Amino acid sequence: MASRLVEIASTAFLASFLLLTATSAEAALRVVASFPDVADMTRQIGGDRVSVETLAQGNQDPHLVPVKPSFVTKLNRADALVVSGLGLEHSFLPPLLEVAANPKITPTGPAYIDASVYIEPLEVPTSQNRSQGELHPLGNPHFNLDPVRGKLMAKAIADGLTRVDPAGASSYQAGLARFTALLDRKIAEWEKLAAPLRGVKAVSYHRDLVYLADRFGIELVGTIETKPGVPATPGHLEELVDTMKREQVKLVIREVAYEMPLAQTVADRTGARVATISTVAGGLPGTKSYVESIEANLKALLGAVQAASPG
Repeated sequence: MASRLVEIASTAFLASFLLLTATSAEAALRVVASFPDVADMTRQIGGDRVSVETLAQGNQDPHLVPVKPSFVTKLNRADALVVSGLGLEHSFLPPLLEVAANPKITPTGPAYIDASVYIEPLEVPTSQNRSQGELHPLGNPHFNLDPVRGKLMAKAIADGLTRVDPAGASSYQAGLARFTALLDRKIAEWEKLAAPLRGVKAVSYHRDLVYLADRFGIELVGTIETKPGVPATPGHLEELVDTMKREQVKLVIREVAYEMPLAQTVADRTGARVATISTVAGGLPGTKSYVESIEANLKALLGAVQAASPG
C-alpha cells in the first residue's frame, strides 16, 4: 500500500512538473514598449507569442511623457523592451531603467530591442550647442511618421524578438512578412491618396515632421516653436507670419500634443488652415494601430489643404 501511494505521488509530481514546464514554455513573452507605434508592430509580428504593455500614450508629447510608478513594475518584470530609438525616450526611460534593475532590458542588454537600428537618420546635428534648442544627438527621431521607414522598424523588432526568443523565429518572420505585406499595400494606396500634398508649403508646431515631409513631398517652411523645445516668442511669431504670407503658406500642422489656440491664431493671421495630426500612433480619435494612425494623419492633412483651396 505504501509503495502504491509513493508511486501515485511520484506520478502526480511528474505530471505537475511536466504541466508546469509546458505552461512555462508556452507562456507569452512579456514585452514592454515605449510608444504605441512599436507596441502595435510588436503585437502584429509576435502574435500569441507576446504580451505587450505600453508606457506612453498616443496623445502625449513624446518628449514630455509623465512617469508613473507602475512603469517601474512593468519594466522590472519584462522579458524584453522595445523602444523607438534615436533618443526619443531620453526624457523618461533612462531613470526608469535604473530603478527597475532589470539588466537584460538595458541598452547593453540582450532584450533591449531598438526599432531604429536600420534607419538612416535625418538632421543629425553637427554640434551640441544648446543655444540651438532641444537637439537629438543621433538625429531626428520621428521616423515612425514615414511608413516606408516603418517597414525598417518592423524588421528591427522581428530581429530583436528572435534574439530574445529563438524558438519563435519562424513565427516572428511570418508575422513580419504579414505586416510588411500590409504596409506595402497601404503605402501604394497612401502615395495616391497623398498626391495633392506634394509641393504644399506648411509650418508645424515642433520640428518633428521631416520624415513625413520627405516621404509625401511637403515643403516645411518653419515651426511655431522658436527652436526645438523652445516656446514661441512674440518676435518669432511675427517673423513666422511674415514668412508665411510671403511664401503663401496655407497649411499649419498642429501635433495633437500641442495647444490649438496658438496654431489657430497663426492660421487666422495668414489665411491658412490647421490640420491636427498625431506624431505617435493612437493619438487621434478612432485610431489605435500604426496603420490607422498614418492614414488618419494623411486624411487630416488633405482635408486642411482642400479647405484652404476650395474648388
